[in-house]
Amino acid sequence: MNSKARENYQFQKIVATVGVLLFLVKIVAWYLTNSIAILTDALESVINVISGFVGLYSLYLSSLPRDRNHPYGHGKVEFISASLEGALIIVAGLVIIYEAIKNLSLPSEIQQLDYGIVLISITAVVNYILGRYAVQKGTKNNSLALIASGKHLQSDTYSTIGIIIGLVLLFFTGYQWLDSAVALLFAGIIIVTGYKIVRRAISGIMDESDERLLLEVVANLQEIRRDNWIDLHNLRIIKYGSVLHFDCHLTLPWYFTIVEGHHEVEALEKAINEGFGSELELFVHMDDCKEFSCAICSKTDCPVRQHPFEKQVVWNIENISKNKRHNCTDEFKEV
Repeated sequence: MNSKARENYQFQKIVATVGVLLFLVKIVAWYLTNSIAILTDALESVINVISGFVGLYSLYLSSLPRDRNHPYGHGKVEFISASLEGALIIVAGLVIIYEAIKNLSLPSEIQQLDYGIVLISITAVVNYILGRYAVQKGTKNNSLALIASGKHLQSDTYSTIGIIIGLVLLFFTGYQWLDSAVALLFAGIIIVTGYKIVRRAISGIMDESDERLLLEVVANLQEIRRDNWIDLHNLRIIKYGSVLHFDCHLTLPWYFTIVEGHHEVEALEKAINEGFGSELELFVHMDDCKEFSCAICSKTDCPVRQHPFEKQVVWNIENISKNKRHNCTDEFKEV
């Protein structure tokens, strides 16, 4: 298990453990108050506990080394975990809607409301802080499972806040319908959050291109490009867990030796690693430059140049992704 995977796994252990403790606190709050709204929050915490351990198991699987059956590693399990967690968030939102509507028609007798408000307020603060750190760490380490866990904790915080608002208003006004009305509002927020997590997970399973990541990578390559990198095309990027799989065709001077070409590929890998701090699997097909490449080649010490340099092709996500070489007219060459 590499350092980032170990870090993600250890943090997810904390998420799972805290989820169990907060669930117990909410059960105590429900027992003291007899509040349906607090029971609803406790039911959502059951989903937190389940998703916490699902996320923990998925991070364990994604950290396993590649084997014969999984030549690209086990990172895609994080997408499955995130999709399940997103679905559970949606289910939690639907459960809250059901319980809130039920409570509107059959309100229960509330008692010791002040104790209940204090207890679930504590759980809301803990959930939000832990969720924020989980999202930050997941973003830093490219872990969708950890990001999903963090967003789940944050969505739980929003629903708890809604319940707290309703309980506070109930405490001062005695209008029992208020807690259900506010819970319904926050249930909608929860469902939208769950949908976004599921949508992102499905796009990962389907290997949908990450345009934001592509933009960052291309901008970075454009900034640090070397004169020997005459052209770059057929760029494809897939992210499995914390591993970035990077494929491209790199056009180099035709007279370079294998050693010189390998040196340029190593420089490319180092530049991407420095820019994104990810584990990287780089697959580069080296192309030899052609006569038409002279017009876009800025290499000043080329001993075999046949045509003068005209202009550099500025790489962007449109022209760098095509499986065709560039020329100075912004057209493409089939070679």
